[in-house]
Amino acid sequence: MQKNPTITVVAVALVDGEKRVLLQQRAADRAMAGLWEFPGGKVEDGETPEGALVREIEEELGIALDPAALVPSCFASATLGDRHMVLLLYLCRQWRGEPAPLDAAALRWATTAEMRGLPMPPADAPLILLLEGQL
Repeated sequence: MQKNPTITVVAVALVDGEKRVLLQQRAADRAMAGLWEFPGGKVEDGETPEGALVREIEEELGIALDPAALVPSCFASATLGDRHMVLLLYLCRQWRGEPAPLDAAALRWATTAEMRGLPMPPADAPLILLLEGQL
């Protein structure tokens, strides 16, 4: 039996002035390739969720986030094989730099209405409705 079968994952909804959210497309060599998702990643041992998100976004998008600008938004819970994932989604309206797809096939800005028509991972898709009321 695994010591901790639950993985904590953090993601961010970067929101621009037009209330669009930045999504990244999973690379062809990754699980769930081609799906659109909120950028982020796993919280490592010893990291806070906010610290992990700042690190992941710098690695994935090449931009800097201020932990004080991260607003907890909503979460999802999903089974991933023999493990369980809790996905914590944060909102952020301020960052430094221009997002680039450093660890993704592509980036796109989308409204919540547009997101509903995009293929997304099972944990990300239910967050659209929750996010919509916060924009």
